[in-house]
Amino acid sequence: MLSSYRKSLALTATVALGVAACSAHPDAKASAITPRDSLPSSSASATPAPRSSGGEVAITPSSVHGGLARPVTAADTNNVHLLAGRTAHDSTSFRSAIRAGARKLPMWPAGPAAPGGLLPGRRIVAFYGNPLSKKMGVLGEYPTDVMLAKLDQTVADWRRADPSTPVQPALQLIAVVAQGAPGKDGMYRLRMDTSLIEKVYGWAQQKHALLILDVQVGHSTLQQELPRLLPFLSRPDVELAIDPEFSMHYEREGMVPGTKIGEMDASDVNYAVRTLAQLSAEKHLPPKLLVVHRFTRKMVLNASQIRLDPHVQVVMDMDGWGPPWLKFDSYRDYEVAEPVQYTGFKLFFHNDVKKGDPLLVPMEVLRLLPHPLYIQYQ
Repeated sequence: MLSSYRKSLALTATVALGVAACSAHPDAKASAITPRDSLPSSSASATPAPRSSGGEVAITPSSVHGGLARPVTAADTNNVHLLAGRTAHDSTSFRSAIRAGARKLPMWPAGPAAPGGLLPGRRIVAFYGNPLSKKMGVLGEYPTDVMLAKLDQTVADWRRADPSTPVQPALQLIAVVAQGAPGKDGMYRLRMDTSLIEKVYGWAQQKHALLILDVQVGHSTLQQELPRLLPFLSRPDVELAIDPEFSMHYEREGMVPGTKIGEMDASDVNYAVRTLAQLSAEKHLPPKLLVVHRFTRKMVLNASQIRLDPHVQVVMDMDGWGPPWLKFDSYRDYEVAEPVQYTGFKLFFHNDVKKGDPLLVPMEVLRLLPHPLYIQYQ
């Protein structure tokens, strides 16, 4: 799996280069973020899908799965079509993923209910990256006005594809960036300062968008990284994402980020859930969003032990890049096979198309079951 999804990296021992998280450019060798580049420091409840009288799984806009208010039948899984030009392998994997999802829907975790949650009533469309690097994602690849206009267009595409589900735009800032060198504290991560986070928050406010703070711990831990982000997470429009790919613990203990795909355990995810739940309760906030990146089984160990809380909505985000068939297989094998609460799907403007495959379009992704309610672009 590592060879299929390997992020192109060249890590040096002498310069603290930021790891090219899910590198948006296929030829990217490392992130452009270095310590000297950083700025001066200073719910609606998820419920099991109802059954129609004919026995097929009925998908409704108000269900956990969102969107596409029509039944999904066995015939649908046999007759679904991708864009012209997709390979037979793509189509086979697509149908396999949809069938697996249809089988899982009646058993999907309901999760505790809390009023005011973003999901499943909306679909989140997020642009990911860091403005200090053009190689880490769309958020930093373009001038701000161009990037925000591109976000507007992408949000409009999803609204057209599924008018039944309102779209919530978001900017996903890598606020803690894994590094290829240890840094002064030996933690192999670089924290973005308050001024940069506030700058991106200002961009998000221009578009009535969420800000999602993405954390790559390196050799650090969530227990060390989340407390300093709590003032931001206390805002009702700031959410959290955690990326096990760059968590060098468990079987990856002591390794340099990017040399192997990292790991988190359910206990780490549960810590994040508890932290957000406590914050939500104390500050009287709507349920907080927690996005967990995943494109291999071992990225999230013991996923069945993740504990849901009514104050937090957990999204397992299929985060791997590659040809369509590989993305569909990964969605089936990791997000569908080990249900948690909600699902997401990541699209790469550059890496997904580097072998000539057109980028997956909303109507293709929307046929997956459960319908992803979190869409991330890099």
